[in-house]
Amino acid sequence: MSTTRRRLKKGLVQVYFGSGKGKTTCALGQAFRAIGHGFRVYMIQFMKGNVKYGEIEHAKKIENLTIKQFGRPDLIAEPENVDIEEAQKGLAHAKEIIMSDEYDIVILDEIGVAIDMGLIPVEPVLELIQNKPEHVELIITGRKVHPKIKELADLVTQMKQVKHYFATQGIGARFGIEF
Repeated sequence: MSTTRRRLKKGLVQVYFGSGKGKTTCALGQAFRAIGHGFRVYMIQFMKGNVKYGEIEHAKKIENLTIKQFGRPDLIAEPENVDIEEAQKGLAHAKEIIMSDEYDIVILDEIGVAIDMGLIPVEPVLELIQNKPEHVELIITGRKVHPKIKELADLVTQMKQVKHYFATQGIGARFGIEF
């Protein structure tokens, strides 16, 4: 690690949750802002394995941004052993990345849902929050986020769905917009 690389003086914990669209997009917006100032960002996506999301394809071209997915590409209705195993791998990788001191911002995308579905327990995530290096910013997303995580967070933003074209017009996920 270069000693001349700019670092955050104090990394905080941000949470983006709720039924509204834009949690991952918000986290990526923060990532792009930070990268523009020379910071290094690592995003770990839970429950989004091997899906060619537009942001993943573009991220491959962006210096100082790494995205790694854990999970299977199928939507999980009832979790299976493979889902738990993938989430556990994602959590172990998250700990390794956060504690490596190589990244300024670490995004745990959809970890709130992984916890809510019982794929991983909340306790190790709470430990990560409490023990992360001081200058690492941690961003947590998910439709639902455990109350204990919200309590430890420095910023909590709820994305509230007011109207969505899926519900009102039956329009599903669109290429280039939702994936």
